[in-house]
Amino acid sequence: MTKPKSKPKAAAHSTSRSTRKSRSRTRLAPSTSKTAMRPDTKHARIIAMLRAPAGATIAAIMTATDWQQHSVRGFLAGVVRKKLGFNLVSEQTDKGRIYRIKDGKASSATVDRAKQAA
Repeated sequence: MTKPKSKPKAAAHSTSRSTRKSRSRTRLAPSTSKTAMRPDTKHARIIAMLRAPAGATIAAIMTATDWQQHSVRGFLAGVVRKKLGFNLVSEQTDKGRIYRIKDGKASSATVDRAKQAA
């Protein structure tokens, strides 16, 4: 049988733990801002496609990114609309549904959501 550890050792251990927690950790600030995008990423390619006057279909975005349809839809709703706060509009044409980023301010609800996410 082994004897349980004595109380003074446990107390010494807990005080060393509390001093570790009291030290503040410093993190380095990121060198780039969150809004700056690298030009050769999938996100940047999709944004560029959506900013074009012709817009983009989900099929075109799927081809450009090798994503599945549900991933493209999630990106459009979650990143383009909510996080970035762009005014994403869609319209049905004879070629299918076309998505594009409309210039101008996004709706106030979208702007509020973008502020909350930041």
